[in-house]
Amino acid sequence: MLKIQEIRELIKLVDQSSIEEFVYEHEGSKVKMKKKDAIVSKQAAPVQVVSATPESIVAPQQPAQPKEVEKEPASIPAVQEAPSQDENLHKITSPMVGTFYASSSPEVEAYVKTGDKVQKDSIVCIVEAMKLFNEIEAEVKGEIVEILVENGQLVEYGQPLFLVKPE
Repeated sequence: MLKIQEIRELIKLVDQSSIEEFVYEHEGSKVKMKKKDAIVSKQAAPVQVVSATPESIVAPQQPAQPKEVEKEPASIPAVQEAPSQDENLHKITSPMVGTFYASSSPEVEAYVKTGDKVQKDSIVCIVEAMKLFNEIEAEVKGEIVEILVENGQLVEYGQPLFLVKPE
């Protein structure tokens, strides 16, 4: 059985490709994805995965999801309004689509917390994509003001991860 992270990665790959329909069968489990249009396909499939029934990831259930698609973008600007209050803050953004990890393993403390001082080459997190763990550096010398994502959260290319007050 595929793990949820693997299914999410498959959804992203299918969504970004020109493939209209994708079926994966393994050891009695079946995952079927079908695209109608990019917006519904992109948001509806991860919502279906959360239900933990891969068989339910099919196109007929997607039309019921447009309300959810509208809710998520509305919440993103609220997070991004805070930096506009202090335009001197630097955003550390995700260089790729993947999964955000605050530390190198669950047993280890997070690389950074709010209030921590960082250097340009300080590692602030890991973004895992396709089983590759990519260390993300601070890019500026300063203080971590806010952490904008949760540990284990799926992040998009260019999505702000941290706000840093440069020194």
